[in-house]
Amino acid sequence: MDSIKAQLLNFKLHFIVIALSIIAEMIGVIKIPIGSSSIVLLPLFYSFILGLLINPNIVKKAKSIISVDQAEKASPIILIAVMPFLAKFGTLIGPSLDKILSVGPAMIFQELGNLGTILIAMPVAILLLKMGRESVGACFSIAREPNIALISDKYGLKNPEGIGVMGVYVMGTMFGTLYFAILASVLANLGLFDVKALAMACGVGSGSMTAACSASLSEMYPSLKDEILALAGASNLLTNATGLFIGLFVALPLTEKLYKVLTKKKGEQVEAELGSDSNV
Repeated sequence: MDSIKAQLLNFKLHFIVIALSIIAEMIGVIKIPIGSSSIVLLPLFYSFILGLLINPNIVKKAKSIISVDQAEKASPIILIAVMPFLAKFGTLIGPSLDKILSVGPAMIFQELGNLGTILIAMPVAILLLKMGRESVGACFSIAREPNIALISDKYGLKNPEGIGVMGVYVMGTMFGTLYFAILASVLANLGLFDVKALAMACGVGSGSMTAACSASLSEMYPSLKDEILALAGASNLLTNATGLFIGLFVALPLTEKLYKVLTKKKGEQVEAELGSDSNV
């Protein structure tokens, strides 16, 4: 505890964070045109890249700027940094409650939409990437803290399922905000989805990812900013409230069932290949 307190009271670390934030804000919003659409790059993106460049776990020479211990102790602070944004979500949900309710059952059933990723991710993980039981932990959810707790309780984090969920958690922490910010702007420019649907899709149960996604949409639709933030915040709140139960009673059993089906199919493919080789 004293070690964490000492690192957090290290003013050099705070100065570096402030400097990176100022540089990112000075760069500002950049829109990269791609055909008839464009990708919106926000200061959050530049902060992410600059942070990677001075992370001693990524760039070894960066140890002269920040130590590995400082980087490790600073990582959980992102949860605190996102809290003001989440608080803003809360202040917008109340005044926009009529608009949220007007969305109807979509807001309630949008959580079931997260199950669709299982149907896409599992075949890729098992049939294409040749993953084993790791795919169960990696594919059943977005792998945030409640999902890790569920896998830890059911399988243990040292088992393949635990390795799978932790792998997705680390990748989500490192690249999730970047991915969501770019994906939101790309999908918005395609014009295939209503902006309200995209705003609800931002609420995946991760504060940082929701913030990046909704900020990108708000930049593209400034007149709908409050509505976008309200829908994203309500969706994220609902996902956090129901996500654990959906994961426990629906997502994980579905993943296990799909794993059995796909591994059986994979085994049949292997037997067919061996049979054809023997015939040759």
